[in-house]
Amino acid sequence: ILNYDIMARFRRRTCIILLLFILFICSIMMALKTLRPDRAGFGDPFGLGLLPELQQRTVLLDSKQNSLNRVQGDTVTRVSNLHSIAVNTMKASMSSVKKLEEELSSPNYNFHIFYYTWYGNPQFDGKYIHWNHPLLPHWDPKIANNYPKGRHNPPEDIGANFYPELGSYSSKDPTVIEAHMKQMRSASTGVIVLSWYPPGMADENGEPADDLVPVVLDYAHKYNLKVTFHIEPYKDRDDRSMYHNVKYIIDKYGSHPAFYRHKTSTGRLLPMFYVYDSYVTIPEIWANLLTVSGSQSIRNTPYDALFIALLVEERHKHDIHRSGFDGMYTYFATNGFSYGSSHHNWAGLKAFCDSNNLMFIPSVGPGYIDTSIRPWNNHNTRNRVNGKYYETAFSAALLVRPEIISITSFNEWHEGTQIEKAVPKRTGQVVYLDYKPHKPNVYLELTQKWSEKYRKEQEQWLM
Repeated sequence: ILNYDIMARFRRRTCIILLLFILFICSIMMALKTLRPDRAGFGDPFGLGLLPELQQRTVLLDSKQNSLNRVQGDTVTRVSNLHSIAVNTMKASMSSVKKLEEELSSPNYNFHIFYYTWYGNPQFDGKYIHWNHPLLPHWDPKIANNYPKGRHNPPEDIGANFYPELGSYSSKDPTVIEAHMKQMRSASTGVIVLSWYPPGMADENGEPADDLVPVVLDYAHKYNLKVTFHIEPYKDRDDRSMYHNVKYIIDKYGSHPAFYRHKTSTGRLLPMFYVYDSYVTIPEIWANLLTVSGSQSIRNTPYDALFIALLVEERHKHDIHRSGFDGMYTYFATNGFSYGSSHHNWAGLKAFCDSNNLMFIPSVGPGYIDTSIRPWNNHNTRNRVNGKYYETAFSAALLVRPEIISITSFNEWHEGTQIEKAVPKRTGQVVYLDYKPHKPNVYLELTQKWSEKYRKEQEQWLM
């Protein structure tokens, strides 16, 4: 009887273990089935890599899966009620990417937006940077004496006429960088034009920020955005230093999937560099770098690129052509401030560029106000008129049928050209401007609207 009881218990235990094992195998099979990507199956477009433009869209699922694990501040794993950490982390990543694609407009790689990473605060930088911008005196001492002097005192008092929804943030904060990328993607922009100084250099109110470039590239890639560079007028910028700095950028960042390359009319894929204040250097120096016969020529080398010069005065168009630049942009968001920023001159500039094989990239902006740092500059203020100023600029740009439109800016808060989210704020000293009666994201929505309009009109131009 004892042996019989032992055998019976053994058989019962064996059956239970076998049953549990079968249930475990079934669970694994069900889990693997749920992980099967929606696009898997017959007709999976493996050959789309042959079409670079289409690949930029279809590669999103694969590229984001890699970047989600690499980028700091990833929130994908914050999912509750998970039965298996390994399985559900992957499922969460897939669902996060899919949800992102459903919510955000597709990026328009012909919409380029100027972006600044020069802001700092005590939490990430040990002090405030740029938010405490000094009040700049007028060059005429008699006029300067009529206006206040000193610096701003963040976080309540910042060097801007509007106040950011994210507060006096640090450009090093990963959550800020990700929020910015999501906003730019929601606006259907495609290329971030990153303000850049060489390593160890910065503007007179900032700190070196080249070490932030890899982080910006990673987050941009997560949102399927591209990054190009806005070369600022650093000390001793000339043909030789530009050659070395272009080489540095391409060698260090050129292999990143978010590094922007523009497809030319001849089918070449080339990096693009915007060159701010290019006119301060004489054409002969630029020609050394940018013409085939120049002594420092970058042409037909591994570092060849498209170089876009800033046009301010009308005469600059001839200098730009003589220098060997590939195109021109207008930057300023103040209609009437300069020849280049005046909308009624864009048709003439586009015609000049077309006849000289140059790109014309008009710059549109939502308005302009910089009296928080230049209190004497009221005459250059351009009221936003609840978004109408911005739409007028877009309308003027579309009339000349440009290959690319640039936007000034995502976050140049000092000059009030930002489309980043801003909120109403009142302190004891100042009442900040805001976007009312609209929501904080109104300029992102307007950008998205005109991005779609531009896409549709561009299809008509090409027919």
